[in-house]
Amino acid sequence: MKITKLLILTLIISLQTVFAQQNSVIKNIQNVEGSSLVLPQIQVVPIKDTETARNYELYIELPEDYSENNNKTYPVLYYTDAMWHLEMLSGSTEFMLEDVILVGISWQKDVAEDLRQQYGAHASRFTDYSFWKKTNPNHPKLKFGQAENHLAFIRNNVIQYMDNNYRIDPDSRSYFGYSLSGAFGAYILLTQPDTFNNYILGSPLNKGLIPYLSEINTKLGASESNENNPLHANVYIAYGTLEKEKDEPIDEYLKLLKNRKNLSLSVQNKTMEGDHGTAFPRVAVESVAWLSSLMSHVSNTNNEISFWDIPHLNKAFVTTTPEDRTDGVSVDTLSVNSNDQNAILKLSEEIFDGKHGNYDAVLISHKNKLVFESYYKKGRINLPHGQASAVKGYTSLVLGRAIQMGYLSMEDLHKPLISFLKDVDPKKVAKGTEKITLHKALTMHGGLTIDRDQWKEFEKDSVRLKGQGLVQTLLEQSGPITHESQTYLYGNFNPMLVMTVIDAVVPGTAENFIKTELLDKLGITEYKWSTHISGLPEAGSRASIMSRDMLKLGNLVLNKGKLNGEQLISAEYLAKATSGFVKPTQDWMPKDYRYGYFWYQTLIKIDDKSYDTTFAWGGGGQRVIVIEELDLTIVISGHDREDKIMTQISEIIIPAFVKQ
Repeated sequence: MKITKLLILTLIISLQTVFAQQNSVIKNIQNVEGSSLVLPQIQVVPIKDTETARNYELYIELPEDYSENNNKTYPVLYYTDAMWHLEMLSGSTEFMLEDVILVGISWQKDVAEDLRQQYGAHASRFTDYSFWKKTNPNHPKLKFGQAENHLAFIRNNVIQYMDNNYRIDPDSRSYFGYSLSGAFGAYILLTQPDTFNNYILGSPLNKGLIPYLSEINTKLGASESNENNPLHANVYIAYGTLEKEKDEPIDEYLKLLKNRKNLSLSVQNKTMEGDHGTAFPRVAVESVAWLSSLMSHVSNTNNEISFWDIPHLNKAFVTTTPEDRTDGVSVDTLSVNSNDQNAILKLSEEIFDGKHGNYDAVLISHKNKLVFESYYKKGRINLPHGQASAVKGYTSLVLGRAIQMGYLSMEDLHKPLISFLKDVDPKKVAKGTEKITLHKALTMHGGLTIDRDQWKEFEKDSVRLKGQGLVQTLLEQSGPITHESQTYLYGNFNPMLVMTVIDAVVPGTAENFIKTELLDKLGITEYKWSTHISGLPEAGSRASIMSRDMLKLGNLVLNKGKLNGEQLISAEYLAKATSGFVKPTQDWMPKDYRYGYFWYQTLIKIDDKSYDTTFAWGGGGQRVIVIEELDLTIVISGHDREDKIMTQISEIIIPAFVKQ
C-alpha cells in the first residue's frame, strides 16, 4: 500500500508539470472503456444533514493497525473538498502520520440538477463554504452564506458519527481546507474554535472576505468574557509566493484572532513556492509534517524551528517508565505508593489541561535515575527549550569548573574583579570599582548604577563593547560603587561580569570552555547558547537545552560536582553556590527564597520536617530543583507568566519521595 501511495504522491506533486503537455497528447489517446479504480482502504459512508436533509458522503480511511488494538484511540483529520484532496492527504499521511483516521466530507450529493449542470459536482462548495450572504448577479441561482449551517452539520452529524462509531481521540481533531474550503476553515476557527484542535488553512483568504470576518468577529468579541483559560488551537496557514495579494488579508485575519480574549493560538504562517494551484501539493505535504509534530512528543523537525512556532501537543505524553534513549540519562520505574503515583498522574492531567499555567515538561529523577517523564503543550523530548534566567545557574557551574581546573581559586572570589581583566583601563573606571568582586557579582551585589536609556545607545556600538570592552564601558558609565550601591539588584549586568572573567582566565574562549569542559562532558550536544553583543556567551539568559539535559545539570549538583567519579565542579565552590546566604529584595520573590551564586535556596516543609532545596530558576517556569537529602532532582520547563507550579511540586511530588 505504501508503494502505491508513494506513486500517487509523486504523481500529484508532478501533476503541474504535465498539464502543459496534456492538450498535445490527448488527441492521440483512443477512447477505451474501463472500470473505476476502487481504493479498498476507503470506506464510503452516506450521511444526511439532519437539519437541512441534504445528503453527503464521508470517505473514511483507517490506519493499517486499527483492527489490531481495540484499546487504542486515534486522532482524526477532517477535510472538505474531499474528492480534490483525498489522494494528496492519503499519500502524505501514509509516510508522515500513519496513526490517523482521515475523514473526507464530500460535496452535496443531491444538489439540484441545474446547479450540477452549470457548476459541476462541486456546486455545493460555493454555498456551503461561504459565510457572506451577499447575492452575486453573475450567479443568481447560488444561495451564498450557508457556512453556519454546514458547520452545524459537521459538528452535530459528521463528528458525532465518527465519535459514536470509531475509536476517536477527542483531544486531537484537525481540519484541512484549501482555497474556498480554507476560507471556510478560517470561519470555523473564528466562530467555533473548539470544533477542532488544529487548523490547516491553505491559501484561505482574499481582501474581499475580511470585512465579513471583521463584522462576525465584532459580534463575537462583544460577548466574550476575559477567562483565565482560553481555548487553544494550533494553526497552520500557507499560500503561494506568487499570491502576494493574500499577505494583507491574512495579516488582518491574524490580528482579529489575536485580539480575541478567549482564544489562544500557536500560529505558523508560511509561503510556498508557486501560485494558487502549484503551491497546493507543497502545502498539503508540509502541513501534514507540521501536524505530525503536534501528535508526538518526539519532534520530526530540526531544532531550528522557533519555539513560538511549535504547536501545542494534542495529547500529553506521560510515563512512569521512561525510555532509555542512550543519551547518558539512566532510567528506572517510578516506585512510590499507589496514592502518591495517582496524585502525580492527576497533576499531569491538570498541567495538560492548563489548570496550573502553561508548562511544557516535568521530569523526576530519583537516585540519579529518571523515573517520571512528561511533556505538554510545546514540550518535545528532542527539542531544546529556552532556559531564561536558569542560564545564570549554569554560568555559575561553568565558573565552578574553572575553579576545579585551577584557573581560579576560592580566594579569587573576593579579589577585585578588574584584577583579572588586563584589557580594562583602571584609570577610566568609576570610583570604588575595586569593591566589585566575583562574590559580589555572583550574589547580584555588583553595585553598578547605569542609566538604562543611555545604555541602550551604547548597545548599538558592538565594537566598543567587544570582549572586555563591555566591562570597561559599564565601569566608565556607572556611578560610584559604594556600600549603599552594593545592594541586591537582580539583572544581567552581574552575570556578564562573571562571564568576562571566565573568558579572561580560561585557555581559549569561554564559549569553547563551556562546550568542552561542561556540556561535552555531560553529553549535552543539542543546545543553543546565544552570543552577547560583547561576543562572549550570554550569562544571564538566551540559552536552550533539552529537558533531559537539564536533568544532567541537576544531577551534577546532586552529586556535589562529581560525574562518573570525576570531580567536575569544585565541591567547595558548589556548596557555597547552592547555599542561601543572601536575601533577595524583589517584591515578586517568595519571602522564604534565598540566593547563593546564581542558585536559589529554600526550605520545603513536609509534615514536621524541612528539606533543604536548591534550584536554578528562569522566567516562564524553567527550574532545575535539587533536594540532596531525598536524592531527588526535578526538572520543569514552561512558558507561563505567573509561574506558580512550585506549589504543586511541593505539595504533591516531593512528599511522595519523603516516604521512600
